[in-house]
Amino acid sequence: MVDRFRDVHGVRVPTFLYGTAWKEQRTQALVEGALAAGFRGIDTANQRRHYDEVGVGRGVAAALARGDLGRDALFLQTKYTFRAGQDHRLPYDPAAPVADQVRQSLASSLEHLGVEALDSFVLHGPSRGRGLGPEDREAWAAMEREHDAGRARLLGVSNVQPDQLEALCAAARVAPAFVQNRCYAELGWDAEVRAICARRGLVYQGFSLLTANPGVAAGRAVRAIAARHGGTPAQVVFRFCLQLGMVALTGTTDPAHMKEDLGAYALELDAEEMRAIGGADDD
Repeated sequence: MVDRFRDVHGVRVPTFLYGTAWKEQRTQALVEGALAAGFRGIDTANQRRHYDEVGVGRGVAAALARGDLGRDALFLQTKYTFRAGQDHRLPYDPAAPVADQVRQSLASSLEHLGVEALDSFVLHGPSRGRGLGPEDREAWAAMEREHDAGRARLLGVSNVQPDQLEALCAAARVAPAFVQNRCYAELGWDAEVRAICARRGLVYQGFSLLTANPGVAAGRAVRAIAARHGGTPAQVVFRFCLQLGMVALTGTTDPAHMKEDLGAYALELDAEEMRAIGGADDD
């Protein structure tokens, strides 16, 4: 049994989120469509290079104005992105200290999304490939202050390596509630990071579950399981990840697939099927 929501430090978190990267001018309509399909969690970033956070806010505002749902039923997550991950359309002063950039980025996100507080504020990847640098510690301390002020209910980190996650958890005053990573089947579905999350009580969010693993979704094992359950291969992959305890993300732009993806909740994989997918490769 996989619930549609879980309690994370007092915040109601959907176990399936709609991701808004690379949607550009379609962002508003796709957010509205995702909410109409039944998604109650939206993931975005204040990184104009890959996200249109303003469009996300417009989609949320339209759904709220129609009365489709109330703000308390909606989980909103966005990110602070270091300068190296941005283009010229910056949400902060690049000459300002990192702590000020974090504060400016969050204030901009609140304005874009039309809310007074975020449900989750995520560090959009450390500043370096291995280990943590002074900039990462400064950014996290600034995020902790936003959490203290009530503007970010939960904190998280994304695109993180195991050593970086361990270092962050050891140094943090407010521990991350979430870890959001691109999830590769060839790495045991990010087994090392998920093990750290399990040990430390963190919630793992997996993205690119289909696009990072095209051979798995198209492989014999998943197709056979889908046929047995009368579902789609995508539903089987999402259900597998949900049963592993992940919060799953999808970024589909197809309205029919939005509803189909949520149909993963109706499936139930047995232990043998879970093992088969856990060991699935590009077959």
